[in-house]
Amino acid sequence: MRSFKNLTFTRAFGTKPFGAEAFLGRAFGLSLQESIFLGISLLIWTSYVVWLGKDTSWDFRNYHWYIPYQLLNDRLSIDIAVAHQGSYYNPLSDVPFYWLAVHTTSWFAIAVLGLFQAANIVPMYFIARSALNFPNVEATADKQLAAGAMAFFGMTGGMTLTLYGTHYYDNVFSLFTLTGLAILITRREELSGGKLWAVAGWCALAGFLTGCTAGLKLPMAPFAMGFAAALLVVGGSLKHVVTRVVAGGIGGVAGFISCAGFWMWKMQVLTGNPLFPYFNDVFKSPMALASPYRDMRFLQWNWRDTLTYPLRFSIDYRIADDIPYGDIRIGIVYIVLILTLVIWALRKRAKDSLFEPKAVRIAFVFVAATYVFWLKMFAIHRYILQFEMLAPILIAMAVGMWPLPKKVRLVTIGVLFFAAFLFTRSEHLEGAPLGDPYIQADLPKLDNPAATMVVMTGDAPLGFIAPSLPPEVPVLRIDGWMMQPEDGSYLTKEMRRRVAAHKGPLFLIADAYDMGRASAAVVDYGLAIDWQKCRIFTTNLTGAYQWCPLQRRNW
Repeated sequence: MRSFKNLTFTRAFGTKPFGAEAFLGRAFGLSLQESIFLGISLLIWTSYVVWLGKDTSWDFRNYHWYIPYQLLNDRLSIDIAVAHQGSYYNPLSDVPFYWLAVHTTSWFAIAVLGLFQAANIVPMYFIARSALNFPNVEATADKQLAAGAMAFFGMTGGMTLTLYGTHYYDNVFSLFTLTGLAILITRREELSGGKLWAVAGWCALAGFLTGCTAGLKLPMAPFAMGFAAALLVVGGSLKHVVTRVVAGGIGGVAGFISCAGFWMWKMQVLTGNPLFPYFNDVFKSPMALASPYRDMRFLQWNWRDTLTYPLRFSIDYRIADDIPYGDIRIGIVYIVLILTLVIWALRKRAKDSLFEPKAVRIAFVFVAATYVFWLKMFAIHRYILQFEMLAPILIAMAVGMWPLPKKVRLVTIGVLFFAAFLFTRSEHLEGAPLGDPYIQADLPKLDNPAATMVVMTGDAPLGFIAPSLPPEVPVLRIDGWMMQPEDGSYLTKEMRRRVAAHKGPLFLIADAYDMGRASAAVVDYGLAIDWQKCRIFTTNLTGAYQWCPLQRRNW
């Protein structure tokens, strides 16, 4: 019956694919079944993000809503430090969502965000499918099934699940770094022996994507180092290696400048530090203190902690992040990769490896180089989310190279996958229901907005409230993570000058549960809270906040 069906199909339509399958095959090398799988996967994860609702995370309330508003309304010279140091982050990556949320509906804006987060499965699928070593044509379906299972499993890590629907963007930028890696792995034969112009084109594209990622979010910079290292081990002649490195480097620099150049130049002109306020201990901008301003809590300072770090944060997330999650995948990857390197050093390797050795080499070098730079610069788990996503593929790659019977390797991979699944825990951040407008604050109506000034105090994330104020109102964060009333920085001196010179109404916005600190901060500015006229207001996200008139103190 099967032969008869194939014969009938061939006589009727020929041996070539047709319709949607033909188009997808030519454009992306995908069969119709693969396209359906990826399409359904995208729909599942996108719908999941929409179901989660609005992100109410600390970072979103602090700066992800405020800095695109600040950029689009040219408020950098009007407001000061509204979102702490986040006020000076590159806002480019936040603009698309902000624009969609303001000009369309909340569910549509979140669906677009979810689609980008869901799209990580595509490069992971291409990586797995290309790297799998299934020599027989008859095994194509098995290869696709295995690649699909690993890619889908990569979307279910503890931190990965926690970050769906949030605006941390680690699982958005991962799409670009994973695509860069996918280009190196899927095009490895062409990149090691093909025409130099094609080699240069593919490497420049992959480098551009990786460079853009680092430009949009500096903590992604270690992936640029991993990408550069991977370019060296693709193989081929010296001219191919040089072409890859030069083209990838040019593409990376072009991507970085395209995504970060304008903002770094703006920061350099305004503050004297292109990365302001970060690394201000090096650039020494008078605008802020001579401090690095980066989170160094998770850096490892001795060799024992360094060597055991992936194992320890796999057991206790608090060692490597503030966001709660549970996942042992990276710890498993760490162990199996070390064992695999030992096996390679002993020149013992499976003759029927489950994965192509060159693809394995590219992936391992990419991960190892990225990890080393990440460990020295940040050591925050969220910044290597891609490793959690790639973990199923990396585990299978490593075990698939071991000199053991094939069935033993497959069982070992299955056991490790089951262990990873068993110990996965996601603690979703709180969300808010969908509804428009996207952000709404129950602020009182101002009689004279043009003559009014608002100050903010405390460490609470208040930036998302500022766009709800009339645009004429300047907002100054006189006290917070970045600035304190007595720190002596130029920005603090400027805020003191502006508050002292202001002749109109002054108001305070602070977290309702942080009024003790607010009272002390305004006193340092020669102000006092008019407590009898304070009122509590709420927003459609979360929290209760105080709105208080301020008076000049009589000395």
